[in-house]
Amino acid sequence: MSSILVIGGDRLGNIVDFLQGQGFTDIHHVTGRKNSQTGVKIPTGTHMILVLTDFVNHNLAKTVKSQAKDRELPILFCKRSCSAIAKALVQGA
Repeated sequence: MSSILVIGGDRLGNIVDFLQGQGFTDIHHVTGRKNSQTGVKIPTGTHMILVLTDFVNHNLAKTVKSQAKDRELPILFCKRSCSAIAKALVQGA
């Protein structure tokens, strides 16, 4: 079982299907648009974090990056498209 936290994007649409096809069975999503979401905690059991850079609050990205570093989790930054995510997954692996 592999878990991923997706930060950014109001709706994920076909990204969910793409990530499931890549082996992620548990997909958590935080839109990252509201200032109140900057205090988000990474769920336990998360194996990877994906930040969609064109749809995220900068303070949230900084917070999540710091948490990922503390927990030694891989974090990927890319645009909101399946092709960009596929490229990031290949480069991050």
